[in-house]
Amino acid sequence: MKNRVKCALIGIVTGFVNGLFGSGGGTVLVPCMEKFLKTEAQKAHASAIAVILPLSVISAILYMGKLEVDIKSLLYVSVGGIIGGFTGAKLLGKISSKYLHVVFGICMLAGAIRMIW
Repeated sequence: MKNRVKCALIGIVTGFVNGLFGSGGGTVLVPCMEKFLKTEAQKAHASAIAVILPLSVISAILYMGKLEVDIKSLLYVSVGGIIGGFTGAKLLGKISSKYLHVVFGICMLAGAIRMIW
């Protein structure tokens, strides 16, 4: 029961961050799954990717109803995202947890610095 409550709370925070900022799977879910649910790194990353789909679909429907979306750019970015997602998913199982943490941390820091400046 305790684990279900943790999962639900992590899901609420992840969904809120995804809806507000357009991210959440990697930035919130992965660290929370590893720390609070004791999930190994590769499984946390894979789970986050699986969670992103329904979160993104809900958010996209709400955004498209209220905001103008540049469909042409969306299509081009989606093609690149599919290629990158496929490549990343194939590499995930081949990367050690330690290296995965380093790369993930660097990406998080780079994103944080980019958001500040």
